[in-house]
Amino acid sequence: MKPVASRLSTISFAVLLSLGASSAFAQSPADFINDASAKGMADIEASRLAHQKTESKAVKDYTIVVINDRTTANQHLAKIAKKLDLPVAPREEVMNKAKTLIPAVADGESFDSAYAASQVKTTEQAIEQLQQEARTTDVPELKAFAEETLPKLEQHLQMARALQASR
Repeated sequence: MKPVASRLSTISFAVLLSLGASSAFAQSPADFINDASAKGMADIEASRLAHQKTESKAVKDYTIVVINDRTTANQHLAKIAKKLDLPVAPREEVMNKAKTLIPAVADGESFDSAYAASQVKTTEQAIEQLQQEARTTDVPELKAFAEETLPKLEQHLQMARALQASR
């Protein structure tokens, strides 16, 4: 009987550690808004660049969807920040952070492939961030934002994977 109790105690401790670890990575509402906004801006700028450089109709169509959806999401985040009176970073600071997040995509024949691959990676990361926020936030507006935005990003991911597969 003792080994079973010991195993249960170990399993319970492991579960508590994993729960603590997931909340340890939770961001404050202002940090989440700043980080998500910067990532959105980086996605928008990378997509604008791709829209200019590509000759592929599929890539151009994808970039338009990303630019529109991410712009709307960032506007929504700004409204939430204002409503909650959160101390958010100045726009210039967020833009500077966004510039560091824009993935490097080489010119030339492989541009579309590199862009599609970077979109798969960055969109997976954005989805992960929103899922984490939806699970851990105690701010109803941010939870609703994450839950509303996730389906759009999942659509972006499907589209990016299709682009990547076609390259």
